[in-house]
Amino acid sequence: MESQVRGGTRWKRFAVVMVPSVAATAAIGVALAQGALAASFSVSGQSFKVRADKLVGHDFVQYGGVAEGTDLEGNKAVHPVAVSGFKSAEITNMCQSVVTPLPLLNTSVTLVLNAGNKGTDIEAQNLYLDVESLDADAVFENIDIGVAAGQNKSPGIQKGTKANPFGFAQQAETATLTGVEQTAWATTAGTFKLPDLSLRLKVGDPKKYECY
Repeated sequence: MESQVRGGTRWKRFAVVMVPSVAATAAIGVALAQGALAASFSVSGQSFKVRADKLVGHDFVQYGGVAEGTDLEGNKAVHPVAVSGFKSAEITNMCQSVVTPLPLLNTSVTLVLNAGNKGTDIEAQNLYLDVESLDADAVFENIDIGVAAGQNKSPGIQKGTKANPFGFAQQAETATLTGVEQTAWATTAGTFKLPDLSLRLKVGDPKKYECY
């Protein structure tokens, strides 16, 4: 029996392609929610959006760096970023979204991840964010601005990051960010525990589904 056609899309065939990857992603999400995996979010050739009500980070460091990857055609791509590192962090009500275009189907799929929104904060250890843009209200405690990146305290420069070890940087004992809206190219953490994890794939106009 031929797959049902709606608007030129054979949805059963589309589902056959999408379901295995969704199942794998969901399994990883469950493991992350249980704190069972080290976490690394990096989308080849794409940035992604992160929104959070609040982030409290301890032993904060920030310095300029370069995020490397490949574009959608498989070519090498580099992006200047501000790398923010935290020895540990607690995050309240986080949303993360990434949009993947599907030109052959003339649509897009938006992966939306929500966690830490039911009274239990997300917990992260050795968290690094490769940030392209950030909007938030920020409070830094015992901040030290203008230090050389190579002098930063723990967690220091992220392993494998391309950064000038003597370049401009800043550090603080505590960084508190509220009303966070961030665009990033990568997020990595030694552990990333996501309570009340919800992961959904949304087909259609991404403006309806992105975190902001």
